[in-house]
Amino acid sequence: MEHIPTDHPYFGVFVLFVLTFGAFWATTLAARWASHKLAAKTSEKIKLSIYECGPEVTKQPNRISTQFYLFALLFLLFDVEVVFMFPWAIDFKLLGWFGFVEMLMFILLLTIGFVYAWKKGALEWHSIK
Repeated sequence: MEHIPTDHPYFGVFVLFVLTFGAFWATTLAARWASHKLAAKTSEKIKLSIYECGPEVTKQPNRISTQFYLFALLFLLFDVEVVFMFPWAIDFKLLGWFGFVEMLMFILLLTIGFVYAWKKGALEWHSIK
């Protein structure tokens, strides 16, 4: 059997990654198993029954506008791109003109994407009718 290099500087990070991955899946599977065992299976009649003097309940399809998803995706996109600017700002002197020109190109592409989304109307809020 080959020797595992435990003296590598990132060995601890790798072990934590493997343990976190395992704990995530164990928790997910345990929650799924518990929800299948504990969930009430025959509550549909109770959910659809009239409560006191309220109106009769009717099933309606979920009508969530895709604009919410588009707005959230645009926020995440621009938010993550701005987060990439922080490491650049820390190493600005080390990167020199090359890093400065790369960041200008990055900001230019970010601006082009923002203007494109703006022109397509993705940043306008429409009411659901």
